Amino acid sequence: MMQNVQRSQSDVAPKNIEDCAICLDKIRQKKELKCLHSFCSQCIDSVFRFKPACPICNTYHGLYTGTQPEGSMTVTRGWQRIPGYEHCGCITIHYSFPAGIQGPEHPNPGVRYSSTFRTAYLPACEEGEKVLKLLRKAFDRRLVFTVGQSATTGLNNVITWNDIHHKTSIGGGPQSFGYPDPAYLLRVQEELRLKGVTDDD
Repeated sequence: MMQNVQRSQSDVAPKNIEDCAICLDKIRQKKELKCLHSFCSQCIDSVFRFKPACPICNTYHGLYTGTQPEGSMTVTRGWQRIPGYEHCGCITIHYSFPAGIQGPEHPNPGVRYSSTFRTAYLPACEEGEKVLKLLRKAFDRRLVFTVGQSATTGLNNVITWNDIHHKTSIGGGPQSFGYPDPAYLLRVQEELRLKGVTDDD
């Protein structure tokens, strides 16, 4: 006959809340972050060399700079209507990158990458203007693009998007990387937040 074993709270709780979530050992030389998570000083310092974000909650501590190559971001405005935002005009973002040579921060230092041009669209409403400012901040921190393998073409050593999604078409919906897509502006702000780009910094 099976016994009905009742588990206490202590059975499922961590053995020691003072364990470091990085090395899984007892915390040595404790360093507490502003998000109130604590780690061994040496462990968190080694993580921050790659990405200054809490490994538990992804809160950024300091500025995160990416590996985007040299390029430009220019903005134009017009009265073209975006589906779902017919009450306002359109913000057009032009990204331009000349060909170059990969640096030490890229996957294949010394290997050439080709030039690329990208165009993206935002509605010229209050929320769209806010996203534009955040995208400018992300671009200045070299976070919008990187050099690597293209997810769409499979080609290596090319300039690719870096997990901050853009609308590269006016229409056609999400399947065509266009509008209407009512959740897009909130979604892209969350993607930017995950890279440490917020109104507060």
